[in-house]
Amino acid sequence: MVTWKDFATASPDLADTGRALLTQFGVGLAFLATVRGDGAPRLHPVCPVLSRDRLFVLITPESPKRRDLERDGHYALQTFPQPKAGSDEFYLAGTAVRVDGASERAAILRDARHQAHASEIAFELLIDRVMHTRWEDVLTPTMRSVHRTWRAPGS
Repeated sequence: MVTWKDFATASPDLADTGRALLTQFGVGLAFLATVRGDGAPRLHPVCPVLSRDRLFVLITPESPKRRDLERDGHYALQTFPQPKAGSDEFYLAGTAVRVDGASERAAILRDARHQAHASEIAFELLIDRVMHTRWEDVLTPTMRSVHRTWRAPGS
């Protein structure tokens, strides 16, 4: 697993694409998939935060996502699609780690583009794999997806 900075250093073009898609609506918007206690998937919208070259999510204390991430840590993050056919997609997967340091939390809250609340719990999203999907020949019989992928060293 690596940080966003490590990923961006290894694959700058893919990281630039990911950053643009994560923040395409002015704030970070994505779907976060976690693993429930019974092993079933859970999916919720979140506002990812890029802060000091690292990727975070802020989760309310009552959220089932928080318990999922504290218990298991595995996540998948998928950008919101544009409201048009053939919009690009960006996907990351890895392990989330809770961040409790006061100065780190203050920086994450400061860098959040949404109305984050100080009670929210921060998790850093460490990255194992990434995929960017672009669509060609949209809405034609030859429509196809084109994927660019990246994996962390040793994964």
